[in-house]
Amino acid sequence: MSRPRILVVEDDSRIRKFLRISLEANAYDVVECRLGEEALELCAQIQPELMILDLGLPDIDGQDVIRRLREWSGIPVIVLSVRAEDAEKVTALDAGADDYVTKPFSISELIARVRVLLRKSTAQQGAGSLLRCGDLLIDLIRRRVSLAGRDLALTRKEYELLRLLSVRSGHVVTHDQILREIWGPAHLEDIHYLRILVRHLRQKLTDEPSAPRYVHTVQGVGYRFEDCEPVSDGA
Repeated sequence: MSRPRILVVEDDSRIRKFLRISLEANAYDVVECRLGEEALELCAQIQPELMILDLGLPDIDGQDVIRRLREWSGIPVIVLSVRAEDAEKVTALDAGADDYVTKPFSISELIARVRVLLRKSTAQQGAGSLLRCGDLLIDLIRRRVSLAGRDLALTRKEYELLRLLSVRSGHVVTHDQILREIWGPAHLEDIHYLRILVRHLRQKLTDEPSAPRYVHTVQGVGYRFEDCEPVSDGA
């Protein structure tokens, strides 16, 4: 059986070396990097089973790495940081981190947390960054959308809505969830904004509300996107 691959994103070379030695001794393959942008590229290229992420990176903050990663990948992320404030932990977890460990840390505890997250994520591993739903193709890394081979020009909010619904395809996404993620928690009552945005997205998808192919209305609750399937980049 292949060894689970873990991406270690850490600025301190001594900590990177310590993590590599410890993880490899526990039968994990380790890939290292020290920059956030490089980490995102590596995740797309090698599709690791788990990421261990420092927040204080030289190029972009680790919180931004988590947010951008969660646009297209569900791999488990363990934050490993000197930032011990509750606000930092809450921000990281809200952004999509799965666990948070403060430095200095116990390597045995960290590896135990790695094992737990890998067990939990088995069903989610291998999720692709390219989704297909009928004639619709969504590239979650490049933020490109095409319909029947024709590129669609979406606004930022239209794309965010499409991304949010498609990565949870087959499941209902509530009005509050969408409003919170696209406009922020101060706009939970502004459902008219959401209805306008859905109408514009449906127009660009040539989706008829009375007989939808993609965006289904769940009356009084939210919206459900038609089931998508991951495809390879060569499809």
